[in-house]
Amino acid sequence: MFEKNMGGLDRAIRVVVGIGLIAAALTGSLGQWAYIGIVPILTAAMGSCPAYKLIGLKTCKTSSGS
Repeated sequence: MFEKNMGGLDRAIRVVVGIGLIAAALTGSLGQWAYIGIVPILTAAMGSCPAYKLIGLKTCKTSSGS
């Protein structure tokens, strides 16, 4: 469906940040807006970031034809 454009480290960082935001929202440390942490978790799960696609960025390894 979406072309993969995220590498492993990028995906791991997104999961950690997403979980941190959601945990902060659940504990009341941050407001309800922190539930936006679901977005980095979902993009990490898909391996594709729409914003990266718009700017032409890839953090994953690409296979060369050589």
